[in-house]
Amino acid sequence: MRVALNLEQLLQQPPGGIGRYVAALARLLPGARNNGGVELIPFVARHDVVDIATALGEHGLSDRQVVVTRLPRPLLYDAWNVLGRPALASESPRLRDLDVVHAPSVAVPPRQDGAALVVTVHDAAPIVFPETYPRRGRWFHRRGFDAAARRADLVITVSEAAADEITSHTSIERERIRVVHHGIGLTMSDEAAVDAARALIGVDEPYVLWTGTFEPRKNVDVLIEAFGRLVASDPALPHRLVLIGPRGWRGAARSAVASASALGARVVLPGPVPHQVLRPLYRGAAVFAFPSIHEGFGLPVLEALSQGAAVLSADVAALREVAGDAATFVPPDDPDAWADALGRVLRSDDAERTVCSTAAIARAAQFSEQRFVDATVAVYREAIEVARS
Repeated sequence: MRVALNLEQLLQQPPGGIGRYVAALARLLPGARNNGGVELIPFVARHDVVDIATALGEHGLSDRQVVVTRLPRPLLYDAWNVLGRPALASESPRLRDLDVVHAPSVAVPPRQDGAALVVTVHDAAPIVFPETYPRRGRWFHRRGFDAAARRADLVITVSEAAADEITSHTSIERERIRVVHHGIGLTMSDEAAVDAARALIGVDEPYVLWTGTFEPRKNVDVLIEAFGRLVASDPALPHRLVLIGPRGWRGAARSAVASASALGARVVLPGPVPHQVLRPLYRGAAVFAFPSIHEGFGLPVLEALSQGAAVLSADVAALREVAGDAATFVPPDDPDAWADALGRVLRSDDAERTVCSTAAIARAAQFSEQRFVDATVAVYREAIEVARS
């Protein structure tokens, strides 16, 4: 099965959760056994070769031979979503005679003779929460949703909650949507890795962890406020609040820095860190807190569970779907409730922490990388049949 996959999100700053999704597909699909295996043909928009090599290296994909199209990202994506061209087959001989074209976001290429088109729509957040996106982002996503509805043989999304949302807020029909949960590697970080990661960010004390892109949906200010209330009520607590991730949009990073400034050294802002550093930081955290007002899936929650972390999660549908009974759920916009929940977890005893960690690891084991890639290839096979019919 010859599959063309758009890796352009890896060159987006920040790559975000979609970048993690794309990188996982690019890494796992060539090893897929289903239907005789997958020959992956990755492609990107026009960039400097050094930038492409750097992005691939950062995601462990330096050995991938990538097709580079003629247009830069903004022109390519607008031409696809609005005009329905250029065709991928015109960009390179390697992009001909394909079985599947997979658009892992709503940058939707035109249909290609003989190839099924699969589009991943992660959620409908730009429509549900338009105030949390810049104008350009809203415009792009609306046209991408419409293009997916017109062209895709099948649409993948990442949770049942996201499928319901997409059906309610876009013209994509539910019968064309297939839910494929993210998968995750289940290797546990050891104590040496935890110590090295903590040293890298300069945190010796026990800590509360959050990670993500600083953007309005992530609701980080509520967590900062809750943590501030907790330590004000109990100054003897030794914990620090560690907020890891890249700047996003609409001033969310500036707002978080301003909110955190009142807490001084209690809040640590290391910026983004590589995943090989983030994974042991989940393992070492006293609690992972994730107060997002909206998620299509919530990959950081799953990553934290895989490392046995105690998880406090916003009480939203997708996060309940992912975490099940392995997390404690808190109303996303209630700082007092977050402060109370943080206090309970941070003061729990060793027996309670062991029970919590065991449940977290067991829950994460249900989201294996093998299940993820097998389910994705199954959608490809089905889409090929749909396209032929």
